[in-house]
Amino acid sequence: MNSAANAALQRRQLITRRTEFVIDDLPTTGNGVVVKPLTSWEKLYNQGWLRKTMILLSLAVFWELYAIWLGNPLLFPTFSGTLESLWNSTVTGELPSRAWNSLRILLAGYAIGIALAALLAVIAITSRIGTDFLEALTAMFNPLPAIALLPLALIWFGLGNGSLVFVLVHSVLWPVALNTHSGFMAVSNTMRMVGRNAGLRGFGYVTSILIPAAFCSILTGFKIGWAFAWRTLIAAELVFGVSSGSGGLGWFIYLNKNDLEIGNVFAGLLTVILIGLFVENVIFRQIEARTVRKWGMQH
Repeated sequence: MNSAANAALQRRQLITRRTEFVIDDLPTTGNGVVVKPLTSWEKLYNQGWLRKTMILLSLAVFWELYAIWLGNPLLFPTFSGTLESLWNSTVTGELPSRAWNSLRILLAGYAIGIALAALLAVIAITSRIGTDFLEALTAMFNPLPAIALLPLALIWFGLGNGSLVFVLVHSVLWPVALNTHSGFMAVSNTMRMVGRNAGLRGFGYVTSILIPAAFCSILTGFKIGWAFAWRTLIAAELVFGVSSGSGGLGWFIYLNKNDLEIGNVFAGLLTVILIGLFVENVIFRQIEARTVRKWGMQH
């Protein structure tokens, strides 16, 4: 058998190659994958943080040039002037104190809103009545601006932080509940049957099957709720601060507007932007990296 195989191999090797074909002898070692080295530009371009930094720097340069061209600091201060006002307000401690007051109230309303949204979403996924209840409430209250409830909140809760927390809960509750419920409904029947076959019921079924499978939608709801909460808080403080004489970043902006300290007004707005960038690109990005990206649910 071996001699016959060797003879056949020799006959194949004696076959004359056709001249119109060029056959290159490939190396027998290695996997044959050609790796193209990246250029320095491609390596830098692949860094997401660097791309975003360049975009922010471009916007800052545009801001500076436009303000210089406009030449009216009372209407639109320069970016460098805004940074100077930001630094002065930070050194005096006024701006950090205002920012902390806003964040403290914001986190309280955000946490309560997420807890209530989770409760409504779990109730909705466990029964048809619960689904109808959540859909009806979302259709009624989600289009209602949270700031429109501030006058009622001032009557119900008085001139205190309770009024601000109430409108924050309203702004966070409905988008988080809606996205969470939508994510639960989008979980495949295969995943559901896996949980049922494993004997999971009730709270264990929700935490082990539904939440991990729907976490992309849940995280989107968290982001939307955070953005809505920030906008609602600043707008509410502009009104609430007038009544109470105290407040956070919104009240800081209002006071400096009355004093025509437009640089401080822009410094307050820039603080809101910087906090938003930090939360989006650090906190939420870390949550994504440790959950949906690690699980292969997002690229």
